[in-house]
Amino acid sequence: MKVSQSKYINRILLWLFVWGITGMGATTLTSCSNDDKLPDEEKEEESVQVKARVYETIRYDSDKTTAYNFEYPSVDPYGKPVMLSGTITVGDEVDDTHPGKGLLLYNHFTINKKDECPSKGELGLQKLVTGSGLITISADYYGFGITEDKHQAYCIAGVNAQASVDALQAAKVLLPTLGYSWNDQLLFNLGYSQGAQTAMGVVRLIDQKYPHLHITYTYAGGGPYDIPETYRHLIEKDDTDMPSTIISVLLAYNEYYELGIPREKMFKEPYLSNIDEWILSKKYSSSQIDAKIGKASISDILTPELLDLNSDLSKKIMAALENDNLCKGWNPQANNHILLLHNTKDKSVPMENTENLYQFLLKQGMSKENISYNVTNMGSIYGSAHETGAAMFALMSISKMCDILDIKLWFSILDVVNKL
Repeated sequence: MKVSQSKYINRILLWLFVWGITGMGATTLTSCSNDDKLPDEEKEEESVQVKARVYETIRYDSDKTTAYNFEYPSVDPYGKPVMLSGTITVGDEVDDTHPGKGLLLYNHFTINKKDECPSKGELGLQKLVTGSGLITISADYYGFGITEDKHQAYCIAGVNAQASVDALQAAKVLLPTLGYSWNDQLLFNLGYSQGAQTAMGVVRLIDQKYPHLHITYTYAGGGPYDIPETYRHLIEKDDTDMPSTIISVLLAYNEYYELGIPREKMFKEPYLSNIDEWILSKKYSSSQIDAKIGKASISDILTPELLDLNSDLSKKIMAALENDNLCKGWNPQANNHILLLHNTKDKSVPMENTENLYQFLLKQGMSKENISYNVTNMGSIYGSAHETGAAMFALMSISKMCDILDIKLWFSILDVVNKL
């Protein structure tokens, strides 16, 4: 029985969203070189080399990919030293005689279930990267992987960006010991939703602290870059497609900014009594938690004091959220290249986030030539508007990726569809 064209499109979009595909690219191939490092870089890498290690190698024969799970030194949300985990994935087209075309730093989207993190989940974006010649690096973030017993630092951009940058630096030390080299002039940084917020946090962190890790391209879609505006907007509209994220944000900021707010002052029943089981246990995915929450509006979940943006409690939370507002307080390098995309009908992450970020980047001196600002008003043609935005972001990123690599798509869409 033949499948109609519309069904093929819907299934392709479904597959792209489920796997969280984003964009990537490449430039002229050169080999990795350590000849031009500054003294501080050498000391930093020597320190990483002592502590970073690959603790598990997983071979995926059907995907022609090898995954290296590794641990590396970083800091926890309080700034104290900690070991974190992540994953390096390398396709079979990259070996000791065929250098990688570049590195891809993939910042994962919202997860809640412990086995959804890069080092424990099934291959997602990494599976599609196989064949491109790119080597992918993915951090688990604090609260997943080897720190899964800790509270996740959900949507705390600075914390998650540090985890990603430290994973990148550790991977660059480990890869040569695994027999790989790559084009060290090419670094892609990307993510969707929470991953987009982390990706832009990575841009900020690298511009401020690690200029030798200059990013070639950043692709970010549907991210809460202006996290206080996101909170304000959702409360005023009293509507969201992902209520679990509101709870997770409040829990994380209360925990790691040490606000000391009792849960009963933030959440109503029956949600209050189910936080440990539904969210903090990390037994359920975001979609499963949202299904448990049901059709509840934000005003059904949050206390009246939180719903009043002028209350002392709300002001306390808003002040903490301002600490991770990516639309203020930093100076982006003019030579950054950034692609942004947002669905205007997004009820989970309001469109104002991308508009505010775009205007901020321009005011700070970035040119319109270096920022690709893309919007879609397709609404909820597939799942929620946030999910539709993810699918459109995936399709746009893949197109950009192929243009930059100057190659045709290295996998068959029909082959992928037939596997669904």
